[in-house]
Amino acid sequence: MTTEQVVAYPVPKDERLEHIAHTFGARFPLQIEPLIYVLTAELAPAYDGGHWEFYSLSNNGFYMAPSSDETFAVVCPNGFAETMTADALGITVCLYAYSHLSFSGNEDLAQMCAEHYHLLREYIMDHPESGKILRATD
Repeated sequence: MTTEQVVAYPVPKDERLEHIAHTFGARFPLQIEPLIYVLTAELAPAYDGGHWEFYSLSNNGFYMAPSSDETFAVVCPNGFAETMTADALGITVCLYAYSHLSFSGNEDLAQMCAEHYHLLREYIMDHPESGKILRATD
């Protein structure tokens, strides 16, 4: 049995609102996006804000990452402490956010985030920093 590689596609800036509304509805700007920013500040203290890129995955997943060529020192509660590219940092904080929100008391939000967690995990298996992302989220 062969599995198809999951591919990330940048969401064009003029399509972001429509894409997010279709993917998450009002939950994104109210619950998901703010948590991603909070987690980024916690896991990568040197991150000081900026523009983020949005990515749609060929398996219907989604993630966002800082638009930066920098690497970031990332320290996670599980003891992980390494540098990551902005892309890997974004994936990591999205996985943290999805995991956290999958335990929400809101059943619809919890189900949606659990689903997006697994869709994003499928994508990272072929990512150049998959080992770091897996160790950071273990």
